[in-house]
Amino acid sequence: MSEYHNPVLLKESVDGLIVNPDGVYVDVTFGGGGHSREILSRLTEKGHLVGFDQDEDVLANIPDDDRFTFVRHNFRFLKNFLRYLEFDKVDGILGDLGVSSHDFDEADRGFSFRFDARLDMRMNQKATKDAAHVVNNYSEEDLVRIFREYGELKNARSIVNRLVAARSKKPIVTTKEFTDIVKLCLPRNAEKKFLAMAFQALRIEVNDELEVLKDFLIHAKEVLKPGGHLSIITYHSLEDRLVKNFFKAGNFEGKVEKDFYGNVNTPFELVNRKVIIPSNEEIEENPRARSAKLRIARLK
Repeated sequence: MSEYHNPVLLKESVDGLIVNPDGVYVDVTFGGGGHSREILSRLTEKGHLVGFDQDEDVLANIPDDDRFTFVRHNFRFLKNFLRYLEFDKVDGILGDLGVSSHDFDEADRGFSFRFDARLDMRMNQKATKDAAHVVNNYSEEDLVRIFREYGELKNARSIVNRLVAARSKKPIVTTKEFTDIVKLCLPRNAEKKFLAMAFQALRIEVNDELEVLKDFLIHAKEVLKPGGHLSIITYHSLEDRLVKNFFKAGNFEGKVEKDFYGNVNTPFELVNRKVIIPSNEEIEENPRARSAKLRIARLK
């Protein structure tokens, strides 16, 4: 279903992934299936692909292909499910960490300030904590931390002061109610940019995105074969920093350790020394690709 999501950096991410057409690969962010179909097109009859996604809406996109296995779960449990499927080691793993166009365009999912809907933002619709719960029940200090760290909003304190004052009168339950309050603290000439940052902060908290990413990267290192490739597309600096540091040093702080002889101890070798970004043509065709960054690493 091409209308579900236009895959970003499709050729570049898959070019950097496939090391053995007979091998086993994982697409941990199946979504619309665009990257998965491209991977399958490059595999022989002996190859196999495992796709992960926790969103019920993606089920209609699953390809009818014996070489494909779908796992409807969060990719933070990558190692557990691969072991269950009896794939102890794999040749490559791809992750496109962006929210799908489908989720942004589905008004009732509450991911976008373009629509008036319940403050939801859950990737997994079975999860109990949504954005409305965060806004109405978190402490003032926790909300400041979320908007400052996850949204990188310098005026997080003033935003939270207005939210706390508003929720004391009645719960904030819709995207419009939230947007109308936050707008009061934003410069009009950059309103959309800062609203997007505020929504990003809530979404990261609701879905525990940064901790999920850390768990996934640790699992990925453990299930990759030596020489296997990890191809990751990020969309904001918080994700990109974690991936960059992990590829560089094998940890999330980017702290490089050296042996007695001064050689850097790292489990990965960078495939692309310079981060890969979409071409002007791709951005023109798909504006949501604008912030994408692709990093590819090989397990030593």
